[in-house]
Amino acid sequence: MDNQKFLREIPPLTKGDSFLVFDRLKDTFEFPIHYHPEYEINFILNGKGVKRIVGDHIEEIDDVELVLVGPNLYHGWELNKCKNKNIHEITIQFHNDLFSESLLARRIMMPIKDMFNRANHGILFSKKIGAELAQRLINISKVDGMDYFLEMISILHDMANSRNQRLLSTFTVDNDVFEDDDKMKLVYEYIQKNFSNKITLEEVSGIASMSPVSFNRFIKKRTNKTFVNYLNDIRVGYAARWLVEKDLSISEIAFKSGFNNIANFNRIFKSIKNTTPSQYRDEFYGMKRFL
Repeated sequence: MDNQKFLREIPPLTKGDSFLVFDRLKDTFEFPIHYHPEYEINFILNGKGVKRIVGDHIEEIDDVELVLVGPNLYHGWELNKCKNKNIHEITIQFHNDLFSESLLARRIMMPIKDMFNRANHGILFSKKIGAELAQRLINISKVDGMDYFLEMISILHDMANSRNQRLLSTFTVDNDVFEDDDKMKLVYEYIQKNFSNKITLEEVSGIASMSPVSFNRFIKKRTNKTFVNYLNDIRVGYAARWLVEKDLSISEIAFKSGFNNIANFNRIFKSIKNTTPSQYRDEFYGMKRFL
């Protein structure tokens, strides 16, 4: 598949976060095909009939669904034939470098390392292990601090050692093509530090030591987005996080994330998230914690 056909999601994880947990009850279930460099665990109860797409794999899910998707592998879900109005969905995302190579090389971590390698195809876990881990996954957003972190490692370990795992996609993604080169890192880090302020194309072009025309071609090639769209994606990513994490008004969040007026913020947010900021806050009300 061509990744240019799909949305490159920017999850609201920061460098200081370890895991991001969404815990929601829904009466419908639609996640357009997308990809991102983070690992993602998807656990779904009562979603029988929902269509799962992972890479070149398409299948209807059962009433217990537990999947691990590796970095930059295309994935999505469609309501399809599901009639249940009480779908429980838990999504857990974490950075692809959360566990260092030296840590993963330790014998005790080898099952997790091997699972991460297989996750490049997407892994479907058995209903048995899904059912066994269900209550722990449901409880994960209620645990604090180091207990939270250790429980996540324990869950990953139990997933890695479980039987009857099935690889989903026949192809994997060459993640090297997604690695930032030096110029892209400079641009990314500059925008991360300054996204709440006005940033011009000329300003960022200078950071990359390019002309504005050359820089626009460069970032389009690297992200499949114009500079303005790339900047808006980052701003909306932060805004989405703050909508569910902070007790701020939507207008406060709009200005805090770098938008100069609320109408512009609402329009751009909806174009990226396919929902209004207020609807997004309501939908993600059950999201519990960044750690």
